[in-house]
Amino acid sequence: MRILVFQHLAVEHPGSFRSFWAQAGHEWRAVELDEGEPIPALEPFDLLVVMGGPMDVWEEKPHPWLVPEKEAIRRWVGELGRPYLGVCLGHQLLAAALGGEVGLMARPEVGLSTVDLTPAGQEDPLFAGFAPSFTTFQWHGAEVSGLPKDAVILAGNAACPAQAIRVGRRAYGLQFHTEIEPSAIGEWEEIPEYQASLRKALGREAAARLGETVAPEFPGFEAAARRVNDHLTRLVASAARA
Repeated sequence: MRILVFQHLAVEHPGSFRSFWAQAGHEWRAVELDEGEPIPALEPFDLLVVMGGPMDVWEEKPHPWLVPEKEAIRRWVGELGRPYLGVCLGHQLLAAALGGEVGLMARPEVGLSTVDLTPAGQEDPLFAGFAPSFTTFQWHGAEVSGLPKDAVILAGNAACPAQAIRVGRRAYGLQFHTEIEPSAIGEWEEIPEYQASLRKALGREAAARLGETVAPEFPGFEAAARRVNDHLTRLVASAARA
């Protein structure tokens, strides 16, 4: 499998997915858009994975690469019809690129939270093996507030009703981070925008304990990421046969 990854910050990489891909012998290529790396031809790739970042989908003036990125997502999903996974900002970009709406939340959602699968989510193969409600890791201040055409909500919670969506048959967006690894907490805390949302969401004392609070959940996060990866692998295989 050949995987194309759009990154918007060097420390927001595919996390635990990288080890799964290495174990399976998959080839993946990261494009660091925020550093000016160009988007390659899409046709040679089987899966597009779009990661998170501190910018918002509408900030095209300070981040002009968002324009060709959205166009690439539109083409990948709308024209090529190939499997897509968006995480956090990548989830929001999926919605924005295909005509949905993304807006600021009243309060950032940072740290551990529970999300609930909708009836559609409980039937979707991406979440096969997941409990109807499960613990996730969050770090975002914007949310998908309007769905694009042919989209369905697969998971949500009170803070953010569109925690996971599917657009069409093969494009998925996850607002939460299944790929999170222990090293990410300290790395993300050093990003000024993330530090500000962390303190706004949790307060100074709880923010200082974030790594300690999250530590017991990492085995569960890795298991969840492996399930998602396994289901995506099957989706890619079925798309290749179609």
